[in-house]
Amino acid sequence: MSKSDQSVLRQFSVMIGGLAVLTVVLIFSALAIYEHAPHETNPDQPAQIAERIAPAGAVYAGNTGRAAMQAAADAAAKAAASQVAYGGTTDGKTIYQNLCTSCHTSGVAGAPKLGDKSMWGPRIAEGLDTLIKHATEGYHGPDGNFMPPKGGNPALTDEQVKAAVTWIVGQAK
Repeated sequence: MSKSDQSVLRQFSVMIGGLAVLTVVLIFSALAIYEHAPHETNPDQPAQIAERIAPAGAVYAGNTGRAAMQAAADAAAKAAASQVAYGGTTDGKTIYQNLCTSCHTSGVAGAPKLGDKSMWGPRIAEGLDTLIKHATEGYHGPDGNFMPPKGGNPALTDEQVKAAVTWIVGQAK
C-alpha cells in the first residue's frame, strides 16, 4: 500500500471512530433527557387518543350499502348470540351440569358440595342476593375458599348465573 492509501484509510478509520463516539454520546444524552422529562400520568390518555383518531363518520352507499350494513349487523348479532354460554339457557340444572359440577361435586378450592346442608347453611343464611353477587363477581372467602367470577365462564349472562345459583341453593334446602 502506498502512503496516500494508508493516509486515506487512517482518516477514514478516524472518521468512523468519531461517528461511533458521537452516536454513543447522543444515545446517552437522549437517555438522560428522557429520564428527567416528566412522564404522562393520565390513565385516560389512551382512550382520549383513540377517540381523537376515530373516524368522524361512515360512508352511505345507497341500497347496496344498506344491505351490506344489515348483513353485517345480522352476522354480528348471530356471533354475539353464539357467545352466550350453553345456548342462552336459563335452566340452572343444565348450567350446573356443564360448568359448576367440576368444583361443587369434589369441593375444589373449598367449594361447598352440592346438597351438603352443613356447608350451604351459613351461605344461604347470607341471602340469595349475596350468593348471586359472589357467583357473578367472584369471591375469596376468609377460610381460603375461592369462587371465580361467573364460575370461570365469562360467557354466562347474569340471568344464567342467577338460575344456576338458585338451582344449587334449592338442592341444599
